[in-house]
Parts: sequence; C-alpha cells; structure tokens
Amino acid sequence: MTLAPRAVLVHRTTEYEELLARHGTHGQAAFFLSSRDRDIREVAERHHRTHRALIDVTAAVPHRWRQSRVERADLDRFLFGPEDVVVVVGQDGLVANAAKYLSGQPVVGIDTDPGRNPGVLVRHRAADTGKLLAEAVGGRAAADELTMVEAVADDSQRLLALNEICLGPAGHQTVRYRLSADARPASPAPEAQASSGVLVGTGTGATGWLRSLWQERASTLPLPAPADRRLLWFVREAWPSPTTGTSLVSGALTPTDRLRLTVESDRLIAFGDGMESDALTLTWGQTVHVGVSATRLRLLG
Repeated sequence: MTLAPRAVLVHRTTEYEELLARHGTHGQAAFFLSSRDRDIREVAERHHRTHRALIDVTAAVPHRWRQSRVERADLDRFLFGPEDVVVVVGQDGLVANAAKYLSGQPVVGIDTDPGRNPGVLVRHRAADTGKLLAEAVGGRAAADELTMVEAVADDSQRLLALNEICLGPAGHQTVRYRLSADARPASPAPEAQASSGVLVGTGTGATGWLRSLWQERASTLPLPAPADRRLLWFVREAWPSPTTGTSLVSGALTPTDRLRLTVESDRLIAFGDGMESDALTLTWGQTVHVGVSATRLRLLG
C-alpha cells in the first residue's frame, strides 16, 4: 500500500517563548525588557505572527495527508521519509538548519515575518501552502536545486550544510593543521597553518557569512550563485610564524576538487550553518575532505 504524503512542519522556538521560559510570566519578561529600555510588544507581535502562520499552514495540509511537526532543536533526532514534503515556517536560516537532514525531499519555505526576513529561502506566504503542497506531489512545482557542501572525515563521519562549513576550534582559540587543495594538477604543497579556522561556503552562503569574508578580503574570486556547482573557501586570520604559513588562504572548488585538512591540534570541530551543537569532532592526525556534495536542496521557487 502506498503511503499518503506527509507534511513535515519545521519551526523554531520564538524569542517570546524563550523569554517566558526564562522569566516565567509575560509580566516578568516585560519588566525585564523595560528595565533595559526595550518593549516586549514587538517581540510578542513577532511571536503571534509566527503562531498564526503555523495555524494557517496546518489548516492548509490536505485531510488525507499525514502531518508532523519538528522543532529546530529536534531536527537531528527526526527521521524524514522519502514521501515527505518539508514545510519550513520561519526564517531563511531555518531552511539551512533543516537542509542537512534531507535527501531530496521538496522544501517549501514560508516567511512568517515579511519585510524583516530577506526571503532568500522562505519565499512564500502561509496562504500559498495548499497550492504548493499540491504542486509538490503532482510534479508541477518549479524547484531550484541548491548546491550543498560536505565534509567527510577519514573515520567516515560526514557533515552536510547548505550555506557553509566552518572548521576550527570550539572556542576563541587558534587551531593548527595542514591544508591543501586536492585534485588540481598544479596544486601547491600542503601548508602548515595556524588560524581561527577555515570557512567553505556555497552560493546560498554567499548571502551571509561567506560574503562578509569575501568583502573583507576584497576578493576577486567571483561569488557563486545558489545553484552553481562551485564553492569558495577562506582561511580566517592565518598566523605567520617560523613553522606556519599564510600563502594558501583562499580559493574556489569545483565538483571534482576537495580541500584537504589534516589536524595538528588536540581538537578541531567542523560545523555547518551555525549549528555548533551538531558538529564533527576531529583529533590530532585525522584528515577531513571538504567539497561539493552530491546531495542538493530541492527548494520550491
């Protein structure tokens, strides 16, 4: 028997809910903010807009469909199925948070706060949900296949991200490693480096952290578009010393290229899209390769 489609609604705890969890009541939260010249009404209104959007999206799911909800903090424990249509209700970053756990399921981004969110990934309104769900299962939906980046360690650990993968120390420290760009005929020899980390980003990430590094360096490398099968990478704050260099600090990766990093510190982590709580942990001597992933995010346009 064929399973009915399942709509998986991805959302996150609002700022207002976090304030209530910390302070207990609306009044206490309001007093806390007012003592710091802040008004709780703006935070509460954003919460109500998100709540209304979730209600509208839930109501738009066809009756014959199955339905589940998952909060951002629980994504790493949720099992997505091949028949799922993923509806992300919130901000652009929430789409990136969900993307690493998917394997080709169509994704609908619902913007809960138009005008405040850029709307790069949450492209639709709650009122469009019913039409988009029907198009997603009917094969009529126009979708962008967004490039993702992956890190694969020598012990088979794998990390996937939509915007960027950062490799570096867990705190504000310096990490040591050897870096090289594999698969290039004239690649320079591996360079020993000490830095605050390495960032490898996609065309989707070029609207965020990757772009800030690109601008800071005044880089002449062309920024990729979200569907381009090309990545950019930058070393953050490389430190020159008698044993570490700074000549290999940026570049581009095609689908056949891999950035190879061998750890020479006690501990290094690799995390994606700002989710440091869900990271790969690498120790002295381990090697990790970073490059374009075969997995893409199928985002309905």
